[in-house]
Amino acid sequence: MEVDKEPESNTAPIRKALLLLIVNCIILSIGNCASPLMTRLYFIHGGKRVWFSSWLQTGAWPIILLPIACAYFHRSRNRPTSQNKLFLMKPLLFLAAAVIGILTGFDNYLYVYGISRLPVSTSSLIIASQLAFTAGFAFVLVKQKFTSYSINAVFLLSIGAGVLAMHSSSDRPANESDREYVLGFLMTLGAAALYGFILPLVELTYKKAKQEISYALVMEIQMVMCLFATGVCTIGMLVNKDFEVIPREAREYELGETKYYVIAICTAIICQCFFLGAIGVIFCASSLLSGIIIAVLLPVTEILAVIFYKESFHAEKGVALALSLWGFLSYFYGEIKESKKNKPTFGTEMASVSDRQGTV
Repeated sequence: MEVDKEPESNTAPIRKALLLLIVNCIILSIGNCASPLMTRLYFIHGGKRVWFSSWLQTGAWPIILLPIACAYFHRSRNRPTSQNKLFLMKPLLFLAAAVIGILTGFDNYLYVYGISRLPVSTSSLIIASQLAFTAGFAFVLVKQKFTSYSINAVFLLSIGAGVLAMHSSSDRPANESDREYVLGFLMTLGAAALYGFILPLVELTYKKAKQEISYALVMEIQMVMCLFATGVCTIGMLVNKDFEVIPREAREYELGETKYYVIAICTAIICQCFFLGAIGVIFCASSLLSGIIIAVLLPVTEILAVIFYKESFHAEKGVALALSLWGFLSYFYGEIKESKKNKPTFGTEMASVSDRQGTV
């Protein structure tokens, strides 16, 4: 009987780790698909404040305090000890999260500037090039191992973005100059490159942290990152005098003042889903997988943009989308083949993640 129980006890931690990975993938999916649509909704109906919209990307960081508090009460109930603290983060890790947060603040500005100038479908395809940057930085920073399939995926996604770059002016919004459109394209590409650096940097922070990383600590890192990113955008708002303009902009908003603030609040909450899901997937797996999931949701965002905003879907977008889907299939096919070869290794890795979760 004891022999029969052992396999079950071994698979339980793996199932728990896999469940946490799935939950974070769902959270990331919601944030990744909805946030560009909500951000674009602000601009197409009369919103013009880029720094304010950038601030909304991380401005809802205080809501992370709720799950952090829940994790604290869980620890106190299961392992009551005088050493239990509400916050587990040590100063060195706090400093690393703060630096990443500052970079995130500037990345928010680049991303929102691009969204304000480009259709959602176009900006999403450009953001897909983020995977190439994530892969490159992951190789340098965390020694990410690549297969021919993952290299092929990165190459195809990069070519897809290049197709858009050569024929991008055809979907330029009305009343927007060529200069503004090109600048929006370049800013979006810059946002993809910077966030492609941030994801492996988060993974490197996990690896180099001189303390055990649990999911509760991941939430603290998320909160600190968003706090400092919000600080960067707050300074930008002060310099740009956004706080003085927002009340007037709300009154003049095409959908009405109430919907103006509802859109702002919903955008802030949805963006928190994106950031928490992204670093949660890194905790459960890797920065490369987080980048892959962000990219693999591209078709969903494309379809939603065409449905809700009546955006055009010309031939160049079709070619870029086909290349992107080809890249996604290539990557996941390679991952399936690798997982069949390394089943024991996969189980060991998932179990180690579950062991870290035990300290929540």
